[in-house]
Amino acid sequence: MTQEEQITKMKKAITQAIKVMSDRFGSTEADVEKAIVELKASMLTVPAAAAQSPQSQTAVTAGV
Repeated sequence: MTQEEQITKMKKAITQAIKVMSDRFGSTEADVEKAIVELKASMLTVPAAAAQSPQSQTAVTAGV
């Protein structure tokens, strides 16, 4: 998954979570649970490049 796809997925999950959480009377517990699960899933998928950035920067700094 590219970084752009990850950002899009996170934005969609955040928007859905806000919508569900703000609609106290129109949302069911299942809606809330689904929004939370999707939000968590969108945050757990980290692009490989982003996960390696801090380590690779440290290696570059250490080598200097």
